[in-house]
Amino acid sequence: MSAEAGPAVTRGPDEHVRRVRLPADRRTPAAARALVRSVLTEANLDELLNEALLLTTELSTNAVEHARTELDVEVTADAAGLTVTVSDFASGPVDELTVGVRNVATDIAEVAERGRGLLLVDHFASRWGTTYLPTGKGVWFRLDRRDSAGPQPDDFTAPSADPDGSGPATNTPSAGAMSALMQITPDPYADDPLPDFATSLLSRVAEMIGAAGGVVRLDRGDGLGQQILARYGRQPRPGNELLRVPLAVHRPYAGELELDAAPTAYARPLALLTAERLSLHLENDRLRRADVRRQAWLTFLAEASELLAQSLDVELTMALVPQLVVPRLGQWCAVHITDEWGRLRLAAASHADEALLPRLHATLREAGPDSVQARLREASRNGTQTPLGAPMEGFAVPLIARGQRLGTLAVGRHQRHRHDPDEIAVLEDVARRAALAIENARIHAERRRVAQTLQQSLLPPVLPVVDGIGFAAEYVPTGGDAEVGGDFYDVVPLPDGRWLVVIGDVSGKGVQAAAVTGLVRDVIRVLAGDGKPLPELLSRLNETLVERGSGRYCTLALAAVGPGEGDRLDVGLHLAGHDRPLLLRAGGAAAGFVGTGGTALGLLDAISSPTAEITLEPGDCLVFYTDGVTERRRGRELFGTGRLRDAAVPLGGYSADVVAARLRSTAINFSVEEPRDDIAILVLRNDATG
Repeated sequence: MSAEAGPAVTRGPDEHVRRVRLPADRRTPAAARALVRSVLTEANLDELLNEALLLTTELSTNAVEHARTELDVEVTADAAGLTVTVSDFASGPVDELTVGVRNVATDIAEVAERGRGLLLVDHFASRWGTTYLPTGKGVWFRLDRRDSAGPQPDDFTAPSADPDGSGPATNTPSAGAMSALMQITPDPYADDPLPDFATSLLSRVAEMIGAAGGVVRLDRGDGLGQQILARYGRQPRPGNELLRVPLAVHRPYAGELELDAAPTAYARPLALLTAERLSLHLENDRLRRADVRRQAWLTFLAEASELLAQSLDVELTMALVPQLVVPRLGQWCAVHITDEWGRLRLAAASHADEALLPRLHATLREAGPDSVQARLREASRNGTQTPLGAPMEGFAVPLIARGQRLGTLAVGRHQRHRHDPDEIAVLEDVARRAALAIENARIHAERRRVAQTLQQSLLPPVLPVVDGIGFAAEYVPTGGDAEVGGDFYDVVPLPDGRWLVVIGDVSGKGVQAAAVTGLVRDVIRVLAGDGKPLPELLSRLNETLVERGSGRYCTLALAAVGPGEGDRLDVGLHLAGHDRPLLLRAGGAAAGFVGTGGTALGLLDAISSPTAEITLEPGDCLVFYTDGVTERRRGRELFGTGRLRDAAVPLGGYSADVVAARLRSTAINFSVEEPRDDIAILVLRNDATG
């Protein structure tokens, strides 16, 4: 097992290939595992499941953590094994692997913790390597199928003689032979003990009754039809007199014992006794396999729930459902959603054979009383499972969440067999979980729309246009959240012809914070319109928050700006617990923070707010901001006031719009994480031409 230049995959008619592109987020490893699991099931390679899921998790997680781009996952399975390739779109080499002394342990827990990523690949893969493309790089691994140990049904031959060497077995069974027949037991530690057990039982009863040959046929109801479980001697010939005994097993199992012997007085009872003994063990095998299958379905449902619950995007949630269903639970799958007029709209579809996907789409669009569309409408209207006829044979399950009918989940039948009751129950469970996930995503989207609308109502739709004064603002809400932030800004005309610049931050988030923000904004506008001096305005606002702020406080920066001597602007600045604004001169060299700190509003009965007088020359800017800018995080590192000042210095002389946009971009690009707090920037500039 060593790293090589590229995967060597055997191409043939029995090859199964699936490709998918996944986003770079925490849901990707689970989606990649689901893809690999479905291909292994389709190719009957369940023996490779544990190693394949482990290595797929390692490669996809490593790519998400380090490449941070979309991933292409390609899974190829054939009769010899499985190949998985995980490719990203980032430049740069794959991390170097230092293996050291090769691990020879077969238990995953015994593999050293150091270098778990590619070390695990090197340890468990038959071979692996890297690929380099113009768009990025990838890592692939190959798992070869282990050779089956133990004889196949065709390899069993008849015993040549009795143990004493006296010749062929007699046709009269002895008490010892019957006792030995009943004492045959399967090996509980064998991978599949039934073939050996059935062969031993068949050969013993054939010897006792003098049969020239015999065979045990079994159909497990898995779509493969009747298979030979055990064989003795020569193949029974149709022209001969044959002894046939059905096996007493429950559905979906069915089988028979056939002996090339006449049904004499003692031959049939012995054959019935053998069939009864064999049926008992076949029933145990059926129950064991059913239990294993149910456990696999539970694991599948758990992974499906994890994937669906993590998505709060409606379109992504609907696109995930067909990927979960096909090909494990059906040949094709389609999700239809009911629109506001009650019509079904195709939201997502998938087919095991990608070449047939256009045909599936065309069939789903066909109209008429006997069309698939009509059956889907019936399933949605009645809220019950509805069969689908040819040419896309299958059935439709309604999508219902919290009593609301959202649409339908249509699934095509398997290529080899019809759905059994367990599969139908699993599909109905998937439909319930999918409907709930879609409804949750819709509720989240609605909350986000409400939050955005409420947030916009707390901000001025446009800033005023004033001769000689430039105003510009940038606002970035908290990323990935449907809550309303407490940051706000405003520009209010004063009765004396000046303008009042306001920027503030109310503690907390959500509806209550938005209510307090609206209260602060309205009180400022009313008091400013009445011509109240800024110290009195702040004092009255503080009293209001103490009484009606529900325990929330607010930091505030107020600046009254008006014409000064010549082309200058005079600014009277008051800070109530807010960060000091940045003064940016036209040349950029003398940028610094100005103002004197005061008391935050809503905490104490009395506050202090010293006045700072500032003069803006033509081209000078005063940059106001909230703590979402300076407290932007990159790991443990903060953006801070120093970086803000350094980013502003080169912007001296630019317009207010450019300064605000550049500072916003610099703060956002400081970290790849979504903002943890709202970001608000308000720029006041002296636009006098001189």
